[in-house]
Amino acid sequence: IPRIGVQSRLVELGLNADGAMEVPQDPAVAGWFSPGPAPGALGPAVIAGHVTWNGPAVFYRLETMRRGDQVSVTRKDGKTAVFTVTRVTQFSKSRFPTRAVYGPIDHAGLRLITCGGTYDKARSRYLDNVVVFAKLQAVHPG
Repeated sequence: IPRIGVQSRLVELGLNADGAMEVPQDPAVAGWFSPGPAPGALGPAVIAGHVTWNGPAVFYRLETMRRGDQVSVTRKDGKTAVFTVTRVTQFSKSRFPTRAVYGPIDHAGLRLITCGGTYDKARSRYLDNVVVFAKLQAVHPG
């Protein structure tokens, strides 16, 4: 992600026992929600990363992304899927738009997710999520 200086391998993420998406164990690494579409396939591919973890983490600057920014994902097949950001939004965790993030869409999309907003020290968690929405622009050969 050139705008925020991020280069990361992707670990596979699934679901926790409570049905929520897992998060990466390493704060320096982003993860792909593997039960969902792969980057470049029809539907919303979801990639998540931490914003902080005893200091800045992989998606520390995610909220600074803007419409028109580029995100490239090198896939397992060696091809690179290039996405263009369409919007960046912050949502309260209590009103997270699950359908807008994970639900069906008519194109190959990408969602980048991290925590944001106010940090609640008592509960050791952020109150919001930052979500970057992007649309596939091209797939380049490996």
